Amino acid sequence: MKVKIDIDCTPAEARAFFGLPDVTPLNEAMVKEMSKRMQENMSSLEPDVLMKNWMSFGGQMQDQFMTLMRQAGTPPKD
Repeated sequence: MKVKIDIDCTPAEARAFFGLPDVTPLNEAMVKEMSKRMQENMSSLEPDVLMKNWMSFGGQMQDQFMTLMRQAGTPPKD
């Protein structure tokens, strides 16, 4: 025997029915905090600053990689 029940309710009504907490205030607080942090860090999204950071990091990584390859290609000393 199969029984099928369709219940038409909103997510808030379903949470209340099952006794789950209302997390709307928490969600709003988190979104507000994330928005604040994004606004504070918006200056780092400027293309010239972003490229300067990437290039300085990339140059250092390239030097380290080349040093590693040179050391790997050097035969061990007896």
